[in-house]
Amino acid sequence: MEEVEQGKIISKAILVAVEPRFQEHEVTMEYLNELEFLAATLDINIVSKFIQKLDKPDNSTFIGKGKIEEIGQVVNEEEVDAVIFDDDLSPSQVRNLEKMLKCTIYDRSLLILDIFLKRAQTAQARTQVALARNEYLLPRLTRMWTHLERQRGGTGTRGGAGEKEIETDRRIIRNQITVLKKKLEKIEKQSQTQRKGRSNIVKVALVGYTNVGKSTIMKLLSKADVFAEDKLFATVDSTVRKVSLGQIPFLLTDTVGFIRKLPHGLIECFKSTLDEIREADILIHVVDISHPAHEDHILVVNETLKEIGAGDKPTLLVLNKIDLLKNTFEDEDGAPLERLNRSYWKGYSDNVSFLSAVNKENLDDFRNTVLNMVEIEHKKIYPNYINSPYQIH
Repeated sequence: MEEVEQGKIISKAILVAVEPRFQEHEVTMEYLNELEFLAATLDINIVSKFIQKLDKPDNSTFIGKGKIEEIGQVVNEEEVDAVIFDDDLSPSQVRNLEKMLKCTIYDRSLLILDIFLKRAQTAQARTQVALARNEYLLPRLTRMWTHLERQRGGTGTRGGAGEKEIETDRRIIRNQITVLKKKLEKIEKQSQTQRKGRSNIVKVALVGYTNVGKSTIMKLLSKADVFAEDKLFATVDSTVRKVSLGQIPFLLTDTVGFIRKLPHGLIECFKSTLDEIREADILIHVVDISHPAHEDHILVVNETLKEIGAGDKPTLLVLNKIDLLKNTFEDEDGAPLERLNRSYWKGYSDNVSFLSAVNKENLDDFRNTVLNMVEIEHKKIYPNYINSPYQIH
């Protein structure tokens, strides 16, 4: 199948954000820092950041003409490959900005989609991401995205001589979308059959913001070789392992991390992967408690869970990376965990566990909490089961 190339490699870029009047500057910087982390995942070097305060984005160019001129100067001086916006842009905004800045324009969703495309390992994940990316690009194709510098023409070109390259690219992408949808339907039927065979065992899903330590916790519970890395979206594939705590086996799934402004098309195309969350009996919501925006991350994850219909499941809130907070919560008795337990976190969930997955600190308490929750769900499947006195030490 003929494919549209993704354009030149992006090595240097500028970040741009619009700051609404009601938004604190610290929040805007937090968003931009996260965007820079996303760019770093694709090995893109950020040479400059621009912020413009606006009541609302400009309909035609998202930012004002004066700011565009400032950015254009840096693009020329630094030989920048792309300008990356922290919000989604309309097709017309992309076209107008590329004409004015003479470089490739990315928005947050496209950057995330490219990261997913790079990280996807399984056939299902690669197909899902390719579909979402093609559907996102189709209305946004501009001359910057075409793979020839001139019009197609000559004998054998559908539409006759002089057909524009961009029109050919659009047709190719439409064909790709059709093929990918059919392929995904076949894969999802296979996945549904696999999940139906798991009805007699408790299912637990790890969820959380990206880069909070889910894969590390997966390793601790399953003792399996699961990929973990200090990068956003280190994995975008669901990983399922059979785990036993006490005398009870259960299935543990590590799912893709959530993030602010997750592209809606990506949520739609990852339906099969998110079904692992929807069909789970228990959710383990992992939070990086050391991150300055961890409360915002909790809200983002909770809202996404509600959006996919999984907001009311029994949930264990795991506040991970407590080792990075020891100086903050240390008291005279040197008991940071006790200080944490006296904090307001209990208001977020009926089940809360504090953990350092890397240092294995408070690991037994975490495992016992998981075991107790699994036992409750296990008895729903096997009513005659007698609770095990087994505790992890």
